[in-house]
Amino acid sequence: MLVSLNWLREFVPYEGDIQVLGDKLTMLGLELDGITDPFEAIQDIVVGYVVEREPHPESDHLSVCTVDVGGPETLTIVCGAPNVDKGQKVPVATVGTTMPDGMKIKKAKLRGVKSMGMICSERELGFSEDHEGIWVLDESLKVGDKLVDALNLERVVFDFDITPNRADCLSILGFARETALAFDLPLTMPDLNLVESGANAADEIKILIDDAEYCPLFNGRVIKGVETRKAPDWMRFKLLALGQRPISNIVDVTNYIMFELGQPMHSYDLDLVQDATLRVALAEEGMKFTTLDDVERTLTANDLLIWDGKRPVGLAGVMGGSNTEMHAGSTNVLLEAAVFRPGTIRKTARRLALPSEASYRFERGVDQQLNRFCIDRGAQLMAETSGGTVLKGVVTNEPRPWQDRTHGYRHKRCMSLLGLDLEPAFAKKVFELEGCTVDDADPDNWTVNSPSHRLDLEREVDLYEEVGRVYGLDRIPAVLPKVAKSLDAVAGTPVYDFIKRVKLWGRGVGLNEAINYSFTGSDDLDRLSLPAEGRVYIANPLSEEQNVMRTELAPGLLNALKNNLSKGNNHIRLFEVAKQFVFDESSETETREQTRLGLLLYGPRHAEEWPWAHGDVDYLDLKGHVEHLLGDTLKLEAPVFTVAENEHPYLEPCVQVTVSGECIGVMGRVREDMADYFHARKDVWLADFNLDGLREMVDAHKIAFQSLPVFPPSRRDVTVIGPVTLHADAIRETILSAGVDILESVELVAEFMPEGQEEERNLSFRLTYRSPTKTLKDKQVDKEHKNILDALEKNLPIRF
Repeated sequence: MLVSLNWLREFVPYEGDIQVLGDKLTMLGLELDGITDPFEAIQDIVVGYVVEREPHPESDHLSVCTVDVGGPETLTIVCGAPNVDKGQKVPVATVGTTMPDGMKIKKAKLRGVKSMGMICSERELGFSEDHEGIWVLDESLKVGDKLVDALNLERVVFDFDITPNRADCLSILGFARETALAFDLPLTMPDLNLVESGANAADEIKILIDDAEYCPLFNGRVIKGVETRKAPDWMRFKLLALGQRPISNIVDVTNYIMFELGQPMHSYDLDLVQDATLRVALAEEGMKFTTLDDVERTLTANDLLIWDGKRPVGLAGVMGGSNTEMHAGSTNVLLEAAVFRPGTIRKTARRLALPSEASYRFERGVDQQLNRFCIDRGAQLMAETSGGTVLKGVVTNEPRPWQDRTHGYRHKRCMSLLGLDLEPAFAKKVFELEGCTVDDADPDNWTVNSPSHRLDLEREVDLYEEVGRVYGLDRIPAVLPKVAKSLDAVAGTPVYDFIKRVKLWGRGVGLNEAINYSFTGSDDLDRLSLPAEGRVYIANPLSEEQNVMRTELAPGLLNALKNNLSKGNNHIRLFEVAKQFVFDESSETETREQTRLGLLLYGPRHAEEWPWAHGDVDYLDLKGHVEHLLGDTLKLEAPVFTVAENEHPYLEPCVQVTVSGECIGVMGRVREDMADYFHARKDVWLADFNLDGLREMVDAHKIAFQSLPVFPPSRRDVTVIGPVTLHADAIRETILSAGVDILESVELVAEFMPEGQEEERNLSFRLTYRSPTKTLKDKQVDKEHKNILDALEKNLPIRF
């Protein structure tokens, strides 16, 4: 937000140091980005006086001018403007001056005549697009003065960062309120000298609102007999200082009010408004509408429009329509000042990639109570600058009047939270200076009504923040708070703590954390055969390589693999904790987010130097990491691994991981043809898990204490010979389901494939037996062991 110092001083009489002002407002939460001189590029331009003007002897369109610029000698300047004449005050760029476009003025000879400078037009100085002739200045200006001083142009403009909740500070008035609050200065509102005459505006136009939810207030005024022309200099100069290009007196007035008071306004050519009616209603799905920039836009049923009696004439809160635009021949104006639902304006502006100064304010909220003052002041300025007549009355449709917001305030509670000891009178003064009304009849429980311009004051704690903000957050002493919390009060694992726990596990097992952008390219998703359905496309992407939100973590991890391999690193262990984004119409943002965990393993299992054994990572390495996370770290039930029945887009084979009967992720090897693109010459192992689901399981899972075993175990090994198609898990499940109470655990310890044998393999298991009440005897163990062997022979195609 740009703030002009001179414009600010029209509201508050601040005469102190500008840096002090910037620093004070920064400590109030309005961060100062910088202080600039908006007219620095023309600071060397001076006021000149054309003493003589003679035709050029060698040209019929050039003039030889003798110009007084306040120096000891007059200057000879050759000028090609048709309107230059003797006796004019003009802006002059002398030799050595650098123009706004970077051109440096030098001595020149034009058709044989020396020229010692340049007489400037408005366009050459950046004041307008007018280049039909030189800029003829007011006769009262003093010759030789700097143009910026002679015109009293603004030399100090603050650039502030405004947080989204402080919509009240998107105007000069808003900053004036904060300045008055910071320095205890009086606040003066602009004078309102509106003159009305003629017929009643209510007899000229009608205003209709279909749904108060989308538009709680719409005010309209009629100004007749206007002349569309250039706005007066004082208004144009103020707008230019804030980076706003002047257009015409009618349009400039609406922009002036927006920057001054924070209320966006729009002017319609009344003669082009059909049936003299404005109606606020939603668009029809798929309809077309051409905005002021002559771009045809496709709308949805969620976009809000301003209609006349037969057609849409404006995209509410964003941009007007080309069909009712003010033009040079317009004589009658319908002036609009409304309040729209912020969320609706925000979504429309974002979807259409059509940000504007108006939408920036509407999507944060405008002051409904100030609306009438704004439209009256706008009508006054419009009449004064155009010669028009303001018809009597305001046409108002307010289906949802403003309701005062009342908050409780407990001073002791406020002091407890802030860690301060201030008198109640300080808090009361703060509230009253901010425009609140305070009822402190009950000293322990005040009633505070917040003003309509402070939409951010929603709860009691917001009032606490105001007290701390005005006192000075930097002045609050640092004191460690007393924390008293029962372990029984812990309900669930906070998201941050759970993610921190998972990341700590990843680093602990030797993985490196990858942090990728949330957006990726459509080509990256297509390359992994990921579906086009559910993608969330970015309206204004930085590049085509980042034009869509990621629907899975795999593209980012595989690109990280590619980057590492290109740098010569082939020992890659990565994990990433991040969100995936899927289109969902039922969501307010139309996007469903889910936190995921991605793992990627590639390359040698160990360092390739002695004494480490050689070999590359494989499925068992990835499975081991998953089992360690789910069982040892998160303390969940043992995961079950099954080959997926359906084909996976980029994993082959793909293994589903299930915990407590619920699928929480997949893991497997990246398809060879896809891995080749990422320069992989070995197997790439990748896993993807739903962390939100895992966190819910962790919260629901109860961990019970089990005493350490007192009696010694007894172990038996058994080697099973069976077909290669028989899974080890099937053998293990058969052993566990044999009904042996003293069986404590079953572990696969070895696999052996006899030479020349491709249909069978040997699997060795170690069975551990233990009794919680006594030391087992060999006879008892042998008996139970035989029962297990019999069950294996009975239920599976194996032998021993």
